[in-house]
Amino acid sequence: MRPLTVIGNWKMNGSLASNADWVKTVCRGMEQGMPAGRQYAVCVPTPYLAQCGELITECSLAFLSMGAQDASAHTSGAYTGEVAASMLKELGCAYVIVGHSERRQHHQEVDEQVAEKALQVLDSGMTPVICVGESADERNSGREIEVVRGQISKQVAILQDRLADCLIAYEPIWAIGTGKVASAQMAQDMHRAIRLQLAEFDEDVASHVGILYGGSVKPDNAVELFAMPDIDGGLIGGASLSPQDFLAICQA
Repeated sequence: MRPLTVIGNWKMNGSLASNADWVKTVCRGMEQGMPAGRQYAVCVPTPYLAQCGELITECSLAFLSMGAQDASAHTSGAYTGEVAASMLKELGCAYVIVGHSERRQHHQEVDEQVAEKALQVLDSGMTPVICVGESADERNSGREIEVVRGQISKQVAILQDRLADCLIAYEPIWAIGTGKVASAQMAQDMHRAIRLQLAEFDEDVASHVGILYGGSVKPDNAVELFAMPDIDGGLIGGASLSPQDFLAICQA
């Protein structure tokens, strides 16, 4: 059985005060009891990793971890402004998001670069969350499967069987921060297509990889989404900023 995993992505939001309130509120809520066999994490902006890492450690919940929102494709060196995966590991990260659509759009990241980042994360002992997804134009033209297959194929070519130790997050770009939401069946159809594509490479890898849904998961649609057979959790954006909403999604 693949564990259900829920990961919050604060993006470029937060403050010392609001971060402390969020972690304490979520910890108190989770201490009251959570569904068994699940994993939870929150990916915070780099300047707040040390603070949130200490707060989550104090929380002492084995199923709650911290993650980062990006990592460099390089081990070390003259790369001003970048952060090595090994540094994130030292700060207590368990997960790192790579290839988020906003990184692809605003920083022109390509699939090969995303896979190289995932390798750095794996080599540092963490789990990469590899994001894939199509734009509105690509879906409207009926090319959504083709586009996502192309993104997955680059990951398979570089990562090979190490994909079994990764998470994949399907995030339809047209459903991120737009108010538009894919139906649970639409999300399931794409998750199934991704798993079948991975099975073409290696059935064991396909059966082990967790595939998260990252398109505007909310407390009111999480139950239906998480009930789908190929949806193994969620990468939560805007709703993760509210500790109450995040807890509701985690309990769905």
